[in-house]
Amino acid sequence: MIYGIGTDICDVRRIRDSLSRHGERFAEKILSEAELATWRSRSERWPERGVRYLATRFSAKEAFSKAIGMGMRMPMTWRDCEIAKLPSGQPVILLHRGLKDWFEGQGLNAHVSVTDETDYAASFVVVERKGGETLPSGTI
Repeated sequence: MIYGIGTDICDVRRIRDSLSRHGERFAEKILSEAELATWRSRSERWPERGVRYLATRFSAKEAFSKAIGMGMRMPMTWRDCEIAKLPSGQPVILLHRGLKDWFEGQGLNAHVSVTDETDYAASFVVVERKGGETLPSGTI
């Protein structure tokens, strides 16, 4: 059963401006330790790839917070929500600490999709309750 749906579109130029104003502190606020390592590696080789990586993670975390109906309040935090990828390249959401405990306690599962284009990053998240009953077709 669908628990929530979230979507977000992020202006990559806004992320670039925030990085210019706040430097690495901005990335450290948004990214988990694993994401931060990837961001640094990508930024070192090609700064624009780093900006886009940060924008997609920002967008996906916003979409996730909407799908769980919390926004950015506890236990939802930027750093406890990690956007990783499987060997196939499929993005996945990994949760940590209190957010993981809350999410698992609710019996939830999440699916995420991310994309970026020249000036925008977009994400879509569907959260479902594990083993939940489905609604009849046409039911709202």
